[in-house]
This record gives sequence, structure tokens and C-alpha cells, in this order.
Amino acid sequence: MSRHTLLAPVFLCLMLPICANTAFARTPQVVADIPAVGSLVAQVMGDIGTPKVLLTAGADAHSFQLRPTQAADLAGADLVFWVGPGLTPWLERAIEGVGLRGEAVALLASDGVHLRGFDGNSHGQDDAHDHAHSHAHGDEHPGEGVDPHAWLDPANAAVWVDVIAAHLSETDPEHAAAYAANAAAAKARIAAMDAEIATTLAGLGAVPLIVFHDAYGYFADHFGLTIAGAITLGDAARPGAARIAAIREVLIETGARCIFPEAQHDPALVQAVAEGTGATIAAPLDPTGSALAFGPDHYGDLMRGLAETIARCARPAI
Repeated sequence: MSRHTLLAPVFLCLMLPICANTAFARTPQVVADIPAVGSLVAQVMGDIGTPKVLLTAGADAHSFQLRPTQAADLAGADLVFWVGPGLTPWLERAIEGVGLRGEAVALLASDGVHLRGFDGNSHGQDDAHDHAHSHAHGDEHPGEGVDPHAWLDPANAAVWVDVIAAHLSETDPEHAAAYAANAAAAKARIAAMDAEIATTLAGLGAVPLIVFHDAYGYFADHFGLTIAGAITLGDAARPGAARIAAIREVLIETGARCIFPEAQHDPALVQAVAEGTGATIAAPLDPTGSALAFGPDHYGDLMRGLAETIARCARPAI
């Protein structure tokens, strides 16, 4: 048998669409926008591969700038899992600009995701799709649009795990059974974490809380907490004197005893709100967990950390 005879099936498989799935022998190249999404992807991928997370440690998800090496990773990705442009408008521009080889999956627009507006009302999937092509949160008027911080609701995280597994299985059918098993295990972990956090926060529902920015609605709704107010209502908006005065009034009227700063944001604004009120400036919250170790444990660490930080300040106020 000649060398050409041996190589012929290889050349035919490379040229025929019927060989597309069987030819995908390498590990899918997967990119995630923020570490919480990366954590969910890592749990589904398991030992098969490791996603690359674009948001670097300590960075702000709303105003991040890609490095050239990250742009190259993005361009060569088979799958990009991201929350959507309402959270990271810079990534929407990058996806359009790098000539993405694979598919970008905006998790916020997935079927089955519970969506809320900044006004606290529920939204439908059509709103998510519309929001994906309108304004980013930081550019909106206060109270408008779909709140993109949906990973802070464990029920949404469980939905996203299934979405992630489905897209990975379509891209890499050879490992579909492993992705499905890993997704089931990830959802069990999320359920256990959910129950643990509910215990941590038990009895704190009536305690009014002041947060730095309007990012915690999903978390508060799911666990029955009361967010009395946010110092800033937009991710990119720095509050002026009128806003500071208004939130001080809310603090005094509600009797809120805990004000939570936020990682990557100016603590002086929190101090200005708290000055002379007797309110406690608590430890900072970090809704993206950008200071935590990245990886499969990140999502649980992030959610437990938020609950424990809130409970440490709020429980003595009961």
C-alpha cells in the first residue's frame, strides 16, 4: 500500500463536512468574561480543559480594557461565554472587532433566566435581547433597563450551567456525556451553597442595607434581603452632591446601620454618606469576586463571601 493511499482518507476528511465533528480532536478553546462565569464553565469542563478568563484580578468588569494577548485568545476561541453587553460593553466591541472564530454566548439572554430590572420588576427574555442592543447599564438613566448582575441569583447560575454544557457538547460531542455529568454535579454544588447561604442570612431580611452601587438586587431578591439604597445607580456614574445628600436621607429615614463599600471604587464616597450618621462602614463587597482565586471554586467562594460580609455587619443590628 502506498503512502498516498494511507493519506487519502485524511485529506478527504479534512475536505468533507461530514467529518467536522470527528475531526475536532483538540480541547475546545473557551473564554469567559468574568471570573464567576469562568468558574461555572470550569466546573462543566472539569478535567477536559480550562477556560481563560478575560477580567484580570482586581479589575472593574464595566470598564476593562483587553490586552493584545487577550484579544488573540478571544479571536481564536471556539466558545465565548459572557453575561452580555449590559455588563461588559467593551467585550461586545471586542467580539465584533477581532473576527471571532467561534460562537459568543450571551448568558443573560438564555431561556429560563430570571431577569429583573433596576426598578425591582421582573423582565422577560425579549427585554434581555432588546437590552443587548441598547444601552450599557452605566450609560442609562437610573432605574432603567435589565439588571445584568444575574449570576448573583443561584437559580440563574444553575440555568447557565445547563446552557454552558449544551454549547460545549455541541462543539465537542466526544465529551458530551462528561459535560452533562459535570453540569449535574455543578448544580448540586450550587443547591448546597444556596441552602448554606440561606442559613447564614436567616433573620436578616428586615435589616435595611446601603450598598455602593445597584448590583445586588438578584442576591437580595433571592435571599430575602432589604437593599434600602445605593450610593450610585450607574456603574459608570460618579454621584454628585445631590445624590450623596439623597442617600444620606434614605439612610437616616430607614435607620440603616450598615453601609457597604465596594472593591475597585472610591471609599471616600462611602465615608461622605456615613459621616455623622453613626452608621457602620462594613467590609467591602465585590460582586464579581475579582480579588478571589479564579477556578471552579470561585463562584461558591464569591457567593458565600457576600453573605458572610453582610451577616457580619447586619446581625448585631437586629
